[in-house]
Amino acid sequence: MKPPRNPWWECASPDQIKHRQSALLHKFLRDRVIPFSAYYNRVFQQNGLTADDIKSTDDLVKLPFTSKSDLGETRDFVIIPDEAILKKQASTLLKVLRYGPRGVKHQLAEELRPIHMTSTTGRSAEPIPFLYTKQDLANLEAGGLRLMQLCEAPQDYRVINAFPFAPHLAFWQAWYSALGNTCFVLSTGGGKVMGTSGNAKVINKIQPDAIIAMPTFLYHLLQHAHDNGMQWNKLKRLVLGGEKVPLGMRRKLKQLCRNMGADHVDVISTYGFTEAKLAFSECRTPEGKEPSGFHLYPDLAFVEIINPDTGERVPEETPGEIVFTPLNARGSVVLRYRTGDLTDGGITTKPCPYCGRTCPRILGKISRVSDIKRLQIGKLKGTLVDFNQLEHVLDDTDGVGAWQIELRKEKDDPLSLDEIHIHVVAMTTEKDQLTKEITRRLRDSTELSPNSIKFQDWKTMRELQGVGKELKEQKLVDNRPSP
Repeated sequence: MKPPRNPWWECASPDQIKHRQSALLHKFLRDRVIPFSAYYNRVFQQNGLTADDIKSTDDLVKLPFTSKSDLGETRDFVIIPDEAILKKQASTLLKVLRYGPRGVKHQLAEELRPIHMTSTTGRSAEPIPFLYTKQDLANLEAGGLRLMQLCEAPQDYRVINAFPFAPHLAFWQAWYSALGNTCFVLSTGGGKVMGTSGNAKVINKIQPDAIIAMPTFLYHLLQHAHDNGMQWNKLKRLVLGGEKVPLGMRRKLKQLCRNMGADHVDVISTYGFTEAKLAFSECRTPEGKEPSGFHLYPDLAFVEIINPDTGERVPEETPGEIVFTPLNARGSVVLRYRTGDLTDGGITTKPCPYCGRTCPRILGKISRVSDIKRLQIGKLKGTLVDFNQLEHVLDDTDGVGAWQIELRKEKDDPLSLDEIHIHVVAMTTEKDQLTKEITRRLRDSTELSPNSIKFQDWKTMRELQGVGKELKEQKLVDNRPSP
């Protein structure tokens, strides 16, 4: 039995969504952000703006963007109420009438007191903390329930949460998804707690309907389970987050599931990031079709797509950078946040062709600006190389199991040319032919040829990628010495 539809976020027209989002945005800025966020109070004053200047989502363009580099003093982004201002607000007075003086304190504490924290992964910089109040956790649970509804995962599903135990969004979104859906969930802590073998053994006992995990870790986990003769024939959903999920990876995961007796498994990707304090999901994709995009929650967030060079908004279904603004958040809040994520399909307000929902969707492949690197390679000296594209090529190549791209310097000399070495687990005995195919596909797609292709066994590849050791498995490693 499918969960009931939500008439607001699933069925409203684009005009209705825009009208409601505009009202939510104006109230959010007027009552919570401008009075109680030190950073945005300054931003509004410096730009000569008040809440009355932002009455529509169209008016957001009056505000400057917020970027990761702005988040140095994280306390300034936290909604910290001033009691004197709070007491005078109409919303507080209404709460007093409804709940009484004692009850209103409890209500405001649930709304405004931080009680939980996640943080960015901190690979390229220090981790940045983001605080949640009880209201934020309710939003996380609501978003998690919607994620389960999009996946068509009923309450009687048994779910394995194989994300690492950590103060990061992925684990907590998975936990609150099961909580919101009131279904059984076992959190294994990923590879760092039980190891690949330990995860496989407990999953073999539970025989779950769904597994929520990082794509690379899950691929290694399924491969290990298959090599050890396990049968997981009750599996119906693989829900993935934390990394890109190219079509080739989906195909390989489905084949592994079929080899283990699960013939009808849907692979569903999610998109989230720490600063959003939410994750968004695809709906189920019919066999042989491409995913219809990440379904957004228009009562919780407003997403715009901009030209990354000019900062101007682009039309619907036009590539660009994803910019995020919450509409109902407390704790840590960022407005017009430049994610550094690029979508090659833009955003659409057309109904989903598969599930019929009318909420906006982010289309196409999403890639990180940080995965575009400047290399010094022969005639391509100083050329920007998009490693997102290389990842898709490798995942989509038949015969390639797990892989890792390693960047090095010729003879480890900091001033010499850059080199690209590819480590591969081959799923075929024809390694010479596979070498030629990888080289050809990379050259056709990127005009690059790898300096070497090195074949590894599964054990060595798990060590290279840090399976069970790293929070995110390492598929692109930069071992170039600093000059």
